[in-house]
Amino acid sequence: MGPVDTQTVRWLASPEGHAVLHDQPDYRESEAVSEVSRLRAAGLTAEQASAVLTQKRLQRRAQEKFGEFAEGMLFTPDGLEQASRLEVAASHAGRYAAASLATVHDLGCGIGSDAMAMSALGVTVQAVDADPLTAALADINLRPWPDSRARTGTAEDFEPPLDPLHARAGVWLDPARRTPGVSDRSGRTRRVFRLDEISPSWDFVLSVARDVPATGAKLSPSLPHDIPPLGTEAQWTSWQGTVLECAVWWGPLVKETGRSARVLRKGHAPVEVDQRTCDEDPPSAASLADIGPWLYEADRAVTRAGLIGTVTSATSGHELEAGLGYVTSEAELDLGHARRFAVLEAMPFSVKGLRSWLRERGITGLTIKKRGIRLDEDQLRKQLKIGRGAGNGESGTIVLTRVAGAQTVLVVAPAE
Repeated sequence: MGPVDTQTVRWLASPEGHAVLHDQPDYRESEAVSEVSRLRAAGLTAEQASAVLTQKRLQRRAQEKFGEFAEGMLFTPDGLEQASRLEVAASHAGRYAAASLATVHDLGCGIGSDAMAMSALGVTVQAVDADPLTAALADINLRPWPDSRARTGTAEDFEPPLDPLHARAGVWLDPARRTPGVSDRSGRTRRVFRLDEISPSWDFVLSVARDVPATGAKLSPSLPHDIPPLGTEAQWTSWQGTVLECAVWWGPLVKETGRSARVLRKGHAPVEVDQRTCDEDPPSAASLADIGPWLYEADRAVTRAGLIGTVTSATSGHELEAGLGYVTSEAELDLGHARRFAVLEAMPFSVKGLRSWLRERGITGLTIKKRGIRLDEDQLRKQLKIGRGAGNGESGTIVLTRVAGAQTVLVVAPAE
């Protein structure tokens, strides 16, 4: 099943193609060959049959990102991987809707996930993407909102409204952070991590923000803290503990200037923290004697945003060591931006000592968490003579980290 072309995309969007795709059963790899034969016998070309199965396969994968909306969307593999997931796109769209903008220019729209979320909140989107196929897919995905459209074009061709405030216009940029035509070892388009390698350039993003006050840009979660200009908000967002992006917001889209973190978890309300409730110089533990009964593991968006001080402030706690994201405290609190563990034991790290401790307590299954210590987990398990499964004995969780520069192991139990 090869890549789809624009002609086949137009056919997929036609009443005939839409009906075939809608009636096609869920994709199963074992039935792909027979399904192609069946579709060919029904009168489809080889390209059309391949495209139908490709879309069913991608729609199934997309359900994790888009839920029930995936069934009505069209994708490319790279477009699906790079698209903002539904919960994150809704966060972006909420800022533009709250600013009462009438139109947003989506410069680099991909398959249109952000444009769809904005349109669903009543904002008209004029979207462009440099790739004709991707732009065509985005335009099809925007069909439920006839006023919103996507077309082929580059961000650099954008001409700001003469009076964006009067026009109630905003801009959303998602600069490409991948190298077209260059794949990594897994076959995916190679990522770029340097700010000067994104397209359009960071200088172009800044120029748009000067012309259009209501501007937002999606950037890498590795964005240095000193890059966003004064007066902006840089927000790091995570989903299920994985940091997905850092978005920089200007003008009326700013909720609170400075750095912020947004933590998204399935089944939980979003949690946001910012510098207002952050210890600017969080206290650190001086030794093992400072380890309290509770350990808090900050969400990685909080750590990337440099907001571990929101955890120390809330818990009156101490960092185990600066930058590692672990806080020890006497306080027992439920925080939406940090996971809590009960500390059962704290001791200097040595393989021999840890092995004896585990053996004495009959622990044969082990979950290993580590930050600030480099080691091979599989090799450590061999040295501890312990496996990944629960075995026939008790299971345990250990945290390998540093306290005041010393390698330390904490035996913990999740509090939730």
